[in-house]
Amino acid sequence: MKLPEVRGRLTPNRPLSDLTWLRVGGPADWLFQPADLEDLQAFLRDLDPSVAVFPMGVGSNLIVRDGGLRAVVIRLGRGFNGIEIEGTRVTAGSAALDAHVARKAAAAGVDLTFLRTIPGAIGGAVRMNAGCYGSYVADHFVSARAVTRAGELVTLTAEDLNFRYRETDLPEGWVLVDATFQGEPGDPETLEARMEEQLAKRDATQPTKDRTAGSTFRNPAGYSSTGKADDSHDLKAWKVIDDAGMRGATRGGAQMSPKHSNFLVNTGGATAADLEGLGEEVRKRVFQNSGIELEWEIMRVGEPAPDNE
Repeated sequence: MKLPEVRGRLTPNRPLSDLTWLRVGGPADWLFQPADLEDLQAFLRDLDPSVAVFPMGVGSNLIVRDGGLRAVVIRLGRGFNGIEIEGTRVTAGSAALDAHVARKAAAAGVDLTFLRTIPGAIGGAVRMNAGCYGSYVADHFVSARAVTRAGELVTLTAEDLNFRYRETDLPEGWVLVDATFQGEPGDPETLEARMEEQLAKRDATQPTKDRTAGSTFRNPAGYSSTGKADDSHDLKAWKVIDDAGMRGATRGGAQMSPKHSNFLVNTGGATAADLEGLGEEVRKRVFQNSGIELEWEIMRVGEPAPDNE
């Protein structure tokens, strides 16, 4: 397959395991790391439309299956991680880490503190309508820019993305390049203190030192993206997992964390099949126990290894 000429880096058969937080996954047919926006636009414009494209962030919420991805994986890096602040508006590149955006905004007296403990980068946060402590991307979103499969740079509104609980309507293969948020003004020291408090709470309750991909399953209630008083998250995924007796459950090198049972952990040597298989076992047990069908929050992509088919 002939691919367009690029100025960035184009690597064939690139293993993806070292690019995901869970450290699993087979190779992508190609990994493209564009030099800049123009490089990305030209590549997508000239790429055969039949070739699948998969935009990948820092792999914090992702299981790549052991057989890898039959696609061009596009991973943004330098040149896409800038953070600019004007008044209470913050524009961040898709590769900017959520935590960095929160900290830089706080230092400038802008409250986007909810981003501080969300693992990953801005592109993924927008695509998944990430949220924490009752605040969601949707609550602060002004606009985003994306490159289409035809290589056109377009501006997206909240209406275009249709934010929902952990979902948006971003078209397949479009690559988000930056997003603008509106924060409330705040005192930098107060905002910093709040973030420290959030971090301490997270570290006390979640397995932050382990190889995880954040929350494994969505909370069964509260499929709203408002973050307001009518949002109901009374029923937590960890509670129904505990009730089904699956806290600490294992399969191969995969485990449901004893510290927080909605976290899937690679204890060392797990395959993607171990992790996904354990997750499916949890879903089955929870359904048998409570009639509740848990939905994956971690994205699973690619093909199983040939011997797992």
